[in-house]
Amino acid sequence: MRAALATATLATALTGTAGAAGPGGTARTAGAAGAPPVQAAGEFWVNPDTPAARQAATWRESGRTSDALFVERIARRAQAEWLHKENPGDLVRARVDEAAAAGRTPVLVAYFVPHRDCGDYSAGGARDADRYRAWIDAFATGLGTRPAYVIVEPDAVAQQIAGCQAADASERYGLLAHAVARLKQQPGAKVYLDAGNASWIPDEGRLVEPLRLAGIARADGFALNVSNYRTTAESTEYGHRLARALGGGKHFVVDTSRNGNGAYTGGDKPWCNPPGRALGTPPTTRTGDPAVDAYLWVKRPGESDGTCRGGPAAGTWWPEYALGLAHRARNT
Repeated sequence: MRAALATATLATALTGTAGAAGPGGTARTAGAAGAPPVQAAGEFWVNPDTPAARQAATWRESGRTSDALFVERIARRAQAEWLHKENPGDLVRARVDEAAAAGRTPVLVAYFVPHRDCGDYSAGGARDADRYRAWIDAFATGLGTRPAYVIVEPDAVAQQIAGCQAADASERYGLLAHAVARLKQQPGAKVYLDAGNASWIPDEGRLVEPLRLAGIARADGFALNVSNYRTTAESTEYGHRLARALGGGKHFVVDTSRNGNGAYTGGDKPWCNPPGRALGTPPTTRTGDPAVDAYLWVKRPGESDGTCRGGPAAGTWWPEYALGLAHRARNT
């Protein structure tokens, strides 16, 4: 259920050199001579310097050409940039500027709320409420007037409802409301408050008051399935129910990064590095549903959910897991 920490930089040492954005936003990764560039597909910005891009280059150089091609299924798609460290302003500014230069829109995740992940695999966040407000202000300032999709604090609301004792509910909801309001002061920001996934709080009515306290009225909508595996159909049906419970009119986005084979039902912690999963629908705003603003790859495929099922630390690039996701994908 929890959103595993996604790193802004490569978490494990890999050889190979990441390329730069080519004309028209085409992302090129270094590789063997004559290797095809990784294409930046769709309307969202593709960072050319991701773990997936570096891995593809490394495998191509070492002769693992077939595996490189599969991992490029990840590298060529737009993935969210997770902001989870102090002083986010410079990185936010760099990302929105790079995306604007390519004529694309970046997807950013604000992930620094105090008592993040309730002390579990992705524990961390701001030391206190004042530091968080300052962090959000730096994030928003970094956005400037550039366009961006911003996902606000994966897990924070649903985890509180589910019984997190580490955080004070009133303070947390107040901080989330502040984050939404501050980010919406930036004219290019489309802001989505995270609402968990379809299996976490099955009774969507339980989310209504917490989301209201957390500022959903000022947000563009809510985000579903971040770092989870519920199918797009299940998430969309749940999203419509939640939108109706909120009074109608709210839109939402769905994380489709790893939901190609749906949820795992074979054991404990089905949200944590489950076997047999696959990449899902590539990022797009062409959803065919007027209430669904976009399918996004919020979780970066191939980055671990945490130290379970043999995985490395949360957010760490895991090449073989990434390869499995890509091998089993049907529509990327």
